[in-house]
Amino acid sequence: MGLGVYPDVPVADALEKAKEARQAIAAGRDPIGERERRAAVPTFEEAARFRWEQLVPSFRNAKHRAQWFSSLAHVLPAIGAIRVDALTPQHFADALEPIWLQIPETASRVKQRCADVMATCWAQGHVKGNPLDVVDRLLPKQSAPVDQHQPAMPWRDVPAFVSAHLVRAPIIGAHAALLFAILTAARSGEVRGATWAEIDFTERLWTVPAERMKAHRAHRVPLSDEAVKLLEAQKAARTPPAAALVFPSMKGTPLSDMALTSILRSAHAKSDTPGRVATAHGFRASFKNWATDCGFDGETSERALAHTIANKVRAAYERTTQLEARRAMMNQWAAHVMGQAANVVPLRGKRRA
Repeated sequence: MGLGVYPDVPVADALEKAKEARQAIAAGRDPIGERERRAAVPTFEEAARFRWEQLVPSFRNAKHRAQWFSSLAHVLPAIGAIRVDALTPQHFADALEPIWLQIPETASRVKQRCADVMATCWAQGHVKGNPLDVVDRLLPKQSAPVDQHQPAMPWRDVPAFVSAHLVRAPIIGAHAALLFAILTAARSGEVRGATWAEIDFTERLWTVPAERMKAHRAHRVPLSDEAVKLLEAQKAARTPPAAALVFPSMKGTPLSDMALTSILRSAHAKSDTPGRVATAHGFRASFKNWATDCGFDGETSERALAHTIANKVRAAYERTTQLEARRAMMNQWAAHVMGQAANVVPLRGKRRA
């Protein structure tokens, strides 16, 4: 067993290492194997990159892929070069302390990702525990998070906004995508990624595949008359292949979320949050509030929003998606959005809790 090169390793140090090696052998351990295992232990940054590469296939979009690792920039300068088996709870507490109270939501997210990295190291045998399990004991208590909802346009203001900003011909690009998102109460990401293969004009359905849904389950969206008209206008403007995007950018690539946001900002779109402009996602709340105030069945509107059933037992037995009930409701919502609503007819006359 080599102990180093003289004079880099003084004789006294070599004698001490030799003594430790003999003691390890006497105890039935392999000192060479132990040294090789120590040399194989990664630094925290190396371990974080390894874990990130493992997770990349599971991320749904490029933004999430980038954010996962870039968020660790808050702690890497302090602990990135330290081997994971040398890291203690105090190391992580010191690295997190500057952001712990200033940006608590980000700090908590970074802590979770650090814990994930260290749990992986534990599983690989590099460490004997996860220091993040007790790091909270070394940090001050964070304030309870403030529940912040996406600013939503009051549902009574939606027809005026649509009339003023979204129906001026030709309705294309981001304007068409935003109008379709409002008509279908869908998430903007689902709309921006929609392809013609997902649209069934015969059945008047838009089927969003599971891999593009937040809950990872396929979602069928009944298309109102107004939604179908909008889609037919988009298709008439060109003859796209089935795999093509329904609402492409000028470059043929998916629209960015900012493309929809810029429309709302330019219009100073009114919201229910003082000082903030309505968001594209907020129109889902506009739809939900409309459905509630007009007496529609709460479960039907929840199905329209593709929300999961909170009660697990009930979810296991209830297989209906209330498609036809949702179709009738979405036609009435579309009539309201386009300023054509007369008397709203609730599906069951009374809302269920």
